[in-house]
Amino acid sequence: MKFVFGILMVAGLLLVASNNAGAAVTVTFVKSDAYSDMPRSDRDKEQILKLLLEHFTKLAAKLPSDQELKIEISDIDLAGRIEPAALRGTQDLRILRGQADWPSMQLHYSLESNGQTLQSGDDKLADMTYLDHYNRYPSGELLRYEKQMIDSWFQKKFIAPPK
Repeated sequence: MKFVFGILMVAGLLLVASNNAGAAVTVTFVKSDAYSDMPRSDRDKEQILKLLLEHFTKLAAKLPSDQELKIEISDIDLAGRIEPAALRGTQDLRILRGQADWPSMQLHYSLESNGQTLQSGDDKLADMTYLDHYNRYPSGELLRYEKQMIDSWFQKKFIAPPK
């Protein structure tokens, strides 16, 4: 798997991955500085974006290798709310209450094959009951609720689309 990182002044951070086992995926984080909910430190923001790219790449491996999935993420609201650290230099705390703090994401997607668009659209992903159902990701996994939400969307949209 190969990652190429580049910064675009207007679009935000663009991350590209190619995966020989499945579809190529391009994930663009549009104006990521204006997202609803991201960590305050640049290092932590980069980690979140990198983990999302890796997750979309993993999911794209399930698609045929002649396809290309393009995703433009225009907003992210992570599960829970950030409580600022009491001491300078320590990490902020993310509190999960299960109230109005569910994960959500706004994106535009396009699935293409041989230059033809197979599917495209704008979606708002959200999991309002993120604490109320089984999550297959371990409790210590960063973005476990966001990954579960993305998995559900990906399964419905590309693996078992409605007829």
